[in-house]
Amino acid sequence: MSEFFASEAFSLYGIPLLICLARILDVSIGTLRIIFVSKGLRLWAPILGFFEVSIWLMAISKVMENLTNPINYIAYALGFSLGNYIGMYIENRLALGMVVIRIITKKDSHELVAALRSLRYSVTVADAEGNNGMVSVIFTVIKRSDIERVRSLIGKYNPLAVYSIEDVRHASDPSFPLEEKKYSMVSSLFRGHRK
Repeated sequence: MSEFFASEAFSLYGIPLLICLARILDVSIGTLRIIFVSKGLRLWAPILGFFEVSIWLMAISKVMENLTNPINYIAYALGFSLGNYIGMYIENRLALGMVVIRIITKKDSHELVAALRSLRYSVTVADAEGNNGMVSVIFTVIKRSDIERVRSLIGKYNPLAVYSIEDVRHASDPSFPLEEKKYSMVSSLFRGHRK
């Protein structure tokens, strides 16, 4: 086995592969860490930071030990790129946090508001004046995991409505639909302590 790790083939291809995988892992962790910091998850950000830097040190040390192999540089850069993508994908799948959806509709909004309230979302409606006349502006704070559910309601009741979605770091008293708690152990760990 030691002959394999000392072989020229491992030096040319195995080390770049390990560098790439290490960068994918450390950059994915770093992406999640930054997102957790922005969401105020104080417990997880430093823990992830420790692993991120530890893995990065291993990857960069392998690059420095093998400066003569240009494939290492490509592997390092490729791992960085893929790590960003994978980190964002993981964060999107976790769907942590809350968002505010602002819906602007020219059409009567009563059915949409009733549908949102029937699902126990807190909804605030205000009349406003747009460029082309009167509109209704609907505000609701929801869990990120419910975005598609609310989008489908908008499409069903007000398909021409304009809406925007913004992250919310903290809401004083968000009222979410009551549902059976079915969090996995992993997702409950990521809920962590907020700032």
